[in-house]
Amino acid sequence: MGHHQPAGTVAVDAPVRRLTAADLPACLALAVGRDWAAEERKWGFLLEVGEGYGIDDPAGGLAGSTILTRFADDAAAISMVLVAERHGGRGLGRRLVSHALERAAGATTFLYATEYGRPLYEKLGFRSVSTVRTQVGRFVPDGTEPAATVRHATGGDFAAIARMDAEVFGADRSRLLAGYTTFAERLMIAERAGRIVGYAGMWRNVDYVALGPVIADDSAVARALISSLAADVAGRVRIDLDVSRPELLTWVAGRGLAHVYTTSLMIHRRQGFAGDRDRLVAPLMQALG
Repeated sequence: MGHHQPAGTVAVDAPVRRLTAADLPACLALAVGRDWAAEERKWGFLLEVGEGYGIDDPAGGLAGSTILTRFADDAAAISMVLVAERHGGRGLGRRLVSHALERAAGATTFLYATEYGRPLYEKLGFRSVSTVRTQVGRFVPDGTEPAATVRHATGGDFAAIARMDAEVFGADRSRLLAGYTTFAERLMIAERAGRIVGYAGMWRNVDYVALGPVIADDSAVARALISSLAADVAGRVRIDLDVSRPELLTWVAGRGLAHVYTTSLMIHRRQGFAGDRDRLVAPLMQALG
């Protein structure tokens, strides 16, 4: 007698397949089923710049998902790890993350984990390297003179932005940034004495505007960039800040952005980040670093 698969459940060895833009509705349904927001723009962007992977639900839609985004051959981000509630506890999350790690092929691989997800990632060889606080609220400008000249980025700035980003991130993300220039609502450059000392962008999600990435030579430049982006946003603003930046956390809290949750930045095995991450103030989004 062979093993009988209960009706409507996913086989443990069910195939992992590549997701396309046509799977966007199924991804959104999966997210909503786990009490995530239906982040259509974000999912669409991630499926465009990354590699989506999923396991089909025999009843229709997806039983699980993940997205791997690779930056050249040097670094890769894993995100959107979701398993439908009725298929939980069957090892599908482990299967999907393991598949993404295989596809990453030895690149420095990282992810942002909730407390709920951390045990799975630890079992797969990830370790926590820092803690990130998500701050959300209506931004109130402080009226101080900015410490750098901030202006809108132009097409002529792209090479300089990509170069600074690669120095900070330790990998060439120019393909991602090219897509981001149309995805972003605003992209700003900070200059001192004619030299670029930071750049930042913001993009619109379901019910807030996210500030990211924010890359700056120092906290004063970061404050100038954040203020220039957020000052005239009518609704809520979100930024993800590492706990190693207490002065910026205090400052954004004073500007009306309250702590809503905490995540862990995790990296696979003994790997380390190659770039000058002291200048990485906020990620583009947690799904992309």
